[in-house]
Amino acid sequence: MDPDGTLRIERRLIDSLYVEAMLLADEARGYFDEGGKGDRDALAPLARVSFSCESLKLTTRLMHVIAWLLTQRAVAAGELSPRDALDRTRRLGGAPASDDAAIAAMPRAAGALVRASIDLHRRVALLDSAQARPRFAPSPARSMIDRLAGAF
Repeated sequence: MDPDGTLRIERRLIDSLYVEAMLLADEARGYFDEGGKGDRDALAPLARVSFSCESLKLTTRLMHVIAWLLTQRAVAAGELSPRDALDRTRRLGGAPASDDAAIAAMPRAAGALVRASIDLHRRVALLDSAQARPRFAPSPARSMIDRLAGAF
């Protein structure tokens, strides 16, 4: 925890989540732009619409996660204060809900990508909410000791 009462998330965790998000985004792009076209074309018309909607939801989830992780990297680099990172415009955006039945009806590869994006967003949302929870105020005694130590 930082002196101002905010929770600082370990840089290694942020970096590993960032790599995971970027790899998942690249895998999803590759699938939905290239490999998944045959899968999509084999679906019934209504299922194709669902397939397209889920691919957009996946993209939205990943972009929210990546933006949040970039904010955390800016904090770790000293480019942004931890307090500024808590501004509502820098918080993790909401994830569009996906219907379990729609995911189950998707081709296996597409469903796996959607589920992976849901899981990643859920894990990052836990960090975001933990970071935003009010922390205990710094101890007045600790503050005085720190000021005295700085004076000598």
